[in-house]
Amino acid sequence: MDFARHPDARWRITLPDERHAEPGLRGAAGRPAAILRVMARLLCLCLWLCLCLSAQAANLITAPDASPQAQTTAAWFREEPVLGALKGQVVLAQRSQVAALLTPRVRAAWQDWSQTLPAARSEAYALFSKDNWLIIAGDDDRGLMFGMGHVLRKAERGRGRGRLRGLPLYVTPDKAIRAHQIGYRFKNNSYDAFTLAMFERHLRDLIVFGTNGLQWIAPISDDAAESPLFPAPPLDTLIGVSRLAERYGVDFHLYYPQMMADYGDPAQRATELKRFEALVRATPHINSLFIPGGDPGHTPPDILFPLIRDEAAILRRYHPKATVWVSAQGFDKAQYERFYALMAEENLWLTGVFVGPQSRDGLPVQRARIPARYKVLFYPDIAHTLHAQFPVPGFDAALALTEGREPINPQPQAQSHIYRHFAADFDGFVTYSEGVTDDVNKMLWVGLGIDSAQTPRTMAADYGRYFLGDARFGAVLEGLERNWRGPVRRNGDIPRTLAMLKTLPHRDNWRYDMLAYRALYDAYVQRRVVAETQREEAAYKALSENNFQAARSALSTPDDADTQALRTEIHALAGRLYTAIGLQLSVRLYGASNWERGANLDRLEVSLNDRVWLTRQMDEIEALPEPNRADRLAALLRRDAPPPGGFYDDLGDPQASPHLVRGTDWATDPQRMAGVIESIADRTPDDGWRLAWITYAEALYETPLELRYEGLDRSRTYRLKIVYAGEDYALPLTLIANDTTTLHAGRARRSNPETVEMDLPPEVTATGRLSLKWFRPQGLGGSGRGRQVAQAWLYPR
Repeated sequence: MDFARHPDARWRITLPDERHAEPGLRGAAGRPAAILRVMARLLCLCLWLCLCLSAQAANLITAPDASPQAQTTAAWFREEPVLGALKGQVVLAQRSQVAALLTPRVRAAWQDWSQTLPAARSEAYALFSKDNWLIIAGDDDRGLMFGMGHVLRKAERGRGRGRLRGLPLYVTPDKAIRAHQIGYRFKNNSYDAFTLAMFERHLRDLIVFGTNGLQWIAPISDDAAESPLFPAPPLDTLIGVSRLAERYGVDFHLYYPQMMADYGDPAQRATELKRFEALVRATPHINSLFIPGGDPGHTPPDILFPLIRDEAAILRRYHPKATVWVSAQGFDKAQYERFYALMAEENLWLTGVFVGPQSRDGLPVQRARIPARYKVLFYPDIAHTLHAQFPVPGFDAALALTEGREPINPQPQAQSHIYRHFAADFDGFVTYSEGVTDDVNKMLWVGLGIDSAQTPRTMAADYGRYFLGDARFGAVLEGLERNWRGPVRRNGDIPRTLAMLKTLPHRDNWRYDMLAYRALYDAYVQRRVVAETQREEAAYKALSENNFQAARSALSTPDDADTQALRTEIHALAGRLYTAIGLQLSVRLYGASNWERGANLDRLEVSLNDRVWLTRQMDEIEALPEPNRADRLAALLRRDAPPPGGFYDDLGDPQASPHLVRGTDWATDPQRMAGVIESIADRTPDDGWRLAWITYAEALYETPLELRYEGLDRSRTYRLKIVYAGEDYALPLTLIANDTTTLHAGRARRSNPETVEMDLPPEVTATGRLSLKWFRPQGLGGSGRGRQVAQAWLYPR
C-alpha cells in the first residue's frame, strides 16, 4: 500500500492495481501451467487479504459518557488515515475515564504508571501502550484533542507505519495561550481566498501541532473593506470561523484596532461603540478581545484606556467570560510612561498586555514594568524577513530584492531560538501572520508552546511526516533556512537543498509545492547573481579598454537555458499554489495587494547589478566632447575606491563595511534593539539606483549607528563623504564625532539618495581615532527605523 497527500491534505490509500491481473486460461494444452498460475494467484490473493486485514483500522474505544467535545475529537480521529495504520485497540478518553475501558491486564499496567503522574492539568495529555493497546488520555477535553494530535504528528508512515516512539509520556503545555492570527483581508497573501472549509482544514492542522486559539482581525482595520478574492462577505466568514472554533473547543480571539481619527470627539467615540457592539453581538463565540495601541491605530493612552473599558463592558454583556488585552504598539516614550502609570491602577476590566512589533520597549522591559497581576502575551511577527520585528540576519541583498519581505520562510532554528530567548517573559502568544507563507513557523511556535522540550529538527520532521508523509522532508526545511545564511553567490546549501528535495517522493500537495517554489527560487537567484556579477565585471573590463560597445553587449547578455528553465518551473508552481490554496504570488496574475505582500513572482526578473545606472553613465560619457570623456571614464572605473590613505564602507554589505560597529549579535538580540540592521530601500536597480544605494545600515530608536576608525594619520586633516539613502520614510539625523563634536544637527534628507560632503575639524582626528555616530530624534515611537546610511568615505584632504 502506498500513502500520498491530496491537495486538501487528506490521506488516500492506493491498493494493488487490478490491471496487472493475468489473462484468462486458453485451451487444454496450457492447463498444467494454468493451474499453477491459478494457485499462484490464489496465494497472492490470500497474502493480499492478510495484509488488508492487518491494515484495518484499529478499534477506537471512547467513553460512553464522553462529552460533546470529546465526541467531536473522536469523529475527527476516525476520519484520519493514521487510525488505519495503528493496530489493535486505541482508547481515546479523559484520564479519569480510561481504567474502565481496559482489560484487567492492561488496566493494571495503566494504573501502575498513571499513579506516577501529577494531578490533572489544563490541556495536558498522556500516551501509554501495552499489549497492542494504545491509550490517549487527556486531562480534559482539550488535552484529549492534543493527545490525538501528538499521535497524528508522530505515527510513522511507510514500513514502520503506525509505530509510535517514546511511550509512555505525559505532556503539559508550556504556555496557556497558543494562538495564531488570521486576517481575512485584501492585504493578506492567501487567507482572503479561503472558503470556510479551507479555514476548517487549516484550524485542524494548527490544532494537531498544539494551537488552542485563533485570533481574527475585525473587518474594519488598516486595509480595504473588500478583497476581489473573497468567496464570502467578511462578517459571514468571521461568524463561520467563530462557530468552527467553538465546535472544536478552541478560543476565538477578536483583534479590534481603533481606527477612527479622534476618540476625544464624543461623536466619533459613540459611533465606535455602536459599531463595536453590533460586531460582538453578531459573533457567536468570543473568548478574548485584543486592542492594539498602534500598528494600526494612533490613540493616546489617556483616551484609549477609557474607550477599552467601555468596550469591555459591552463585550461582556454578550460574552461574559471574555478576557481583554491591550498593547502599547506605536507609542512614543512619553506615551509609554503614561501607559505604565495607567497599568499601575486597578483596571478590573483588563486581563493583560500583549507585546508586538513597533514596541520601543521590548518584551523584557514591559514585563518588568507591568504589575505581576497582569499577564503578558507575546505577539511575534513570524512572517517577515526585513523592515520587521525580527529581520533575518545578513539577508543577502539579492534575496531581499527578489524574494522580498514576505516570502515562503521556514525557519526552524531561528524561530525556535526566538521562542526560547523570550519565553521566560510571556505567558502565552499569538503569532502574527499574513497568510500561508509562514506555515512552518506557525507549527513550530505552537509546537514549542505545547512542548518546549522539542528540538527544531524534531518539529521539522513532524511537519514532513504529517503533511507530506515522510519525516525526511524536515531536512528540506532545515536546508531552506540555511539557504539564507551568508552571501548567496557562495552558499553551497542552495544546490544541496534543491537536490535533496528532488530525491524525495513528489507529493500532489500545496505544502510540497511551496517548498519546491522556494528551493527553485533560491537556486534561480543564485544563478542570476553569479551571471549578473560576471556581466558587470565584463562591462567594466571593456570600459577599461574604452570599448563601450563591448560593455553594452556584456550587460545585455541573456540568461542561459538552465536559468530560463528554472523560471518556467517557478511560474508553473505559482499557478498551482494559487489554484490549491489561494497563494497570491503575483499582483497581475493572481490579484495580490502589493508585490511586498508575498508576490515575489513579480520580482523574478529584477536586475541584480548596476546595469541601468551604468548604461546611463555610458550614455552621458559618450555624449561629452572628446576631451572631457577620459576624466569622466576614469572616475567611473574607480567607482567606490577611496583616494590614497582613505577608507570606504558600503554599510549595507556585511562583507564591505569594516568600520561599522555592529553592536549586539543576533543570538543575544534577535530583535536588533541594540545592534545594526542591514536592509534595502523601496527601490530596485531597474529604477536607476546602484545596489550600494539600495542597501543600507540602520539602528533602532535611541541606539546610535556608528562608524569607528583607527590608525588615522595624525598630521593630516580629513574629509567625509556620505550617501544617505533608504526607504522613503526618513527622519532628521544628527551626526556627532567622538561623542563631542556635532557635524550636523537634525538634518533632514533632501533627496533620495543624497550625497553629503564635509571637511572634518582637525581636532576630531588628531588622536588617530575617530567615532562617527548618527542619532535620530529622541523619544519617538513607531517602528524605530528611519536612520539609514548607505555609503561613507573618509579620506585625507
